[in-house]
Amino acid sequence: MRVLAFFRSLLHMVWMLVTVIPWGIIMLVASLWVGGTGLWWMAVRWLRWSVAGARVLLGIEVRVSGMEHLPDGATSPAILLVKHQSTFETFLLPTLMPHPLAYVFKKELLRVPFFGWAMGRLDMIHIDREQRAKAFGKVVAQGKKLLARGTWIIMFPEGTRIARGHKGIYKSGGTRLAIETGAPVIPIAVSSAKCWPRKAFIKMPGTVDVSIGRPIPSEGRKPDELMREVEAWIEAEMHRLDPQAYR
Repeated sequence: MRVLAFFRSLLHMVWMLVTVIPWGIIMLVASLWVGGTGLWWMAVRWLRWSVAGARVLLGIEVRVSGMEHLPDGATSPAILLVKHQSTFETFLLPTLMPHPLAYVFKKELLRVPFFGWAMGRLDMIHIDREQRAKAFGKVVAQGKKLLARGTWIIMFPEGTRIARGHKGIYKSGGTRLAIETGAPVIPIAVSSAKCWPRKAFIKMPGTVDVSIGRPIPSEGRKPDELMREVEAWIEAEMHRLDPQAYR
């Protein structure tokens, strides 16, 4: 079983490489003429290929609940605060959402050949973590502009990938941004580590659950208090989605 999983994972890695290189080049060339949401939906096409590759080659299925909780309207703002267990949800969530997403990420990712170069052409928020005060000011300034255009902000409040069955430290950057912009926060639980473990090469077949919570208004709230509510919902939902991991 594990030998088969290894070869399926190897095949999936090859699939990712042979598709990301030409698509990264296409994105770079297209960015000379196409911008904004047009370029975003071009990027999502490759992400759909990646998710489809995971389904066909790795046997990873996706089950989503709570889509009805997403705000309606072309410019309705939202800040998605997501449980982070693997790379899989970074590819998956843009394929599910009806709005373009802007990830908040460290600028070092822009150096990744093809993938990072293409990301650099999109309306994302890349920050220098060594300049914390300036970094958050940049997040707020860009976040307000993107939200006004109907782009949703997506952040991983734990800051890094967390092993299955564990909980990281929830940082209040996402709720601070929500309060600064007046946007509601939407908590999202993802059980991706059941199939795609943190920092693991071998992936296993199975079902990844994505549970989208109800929007939580940010007006009149304090960042830490709001983040505690987000954390409580996400972690309770993780126990429900993946009870075996929390025995």
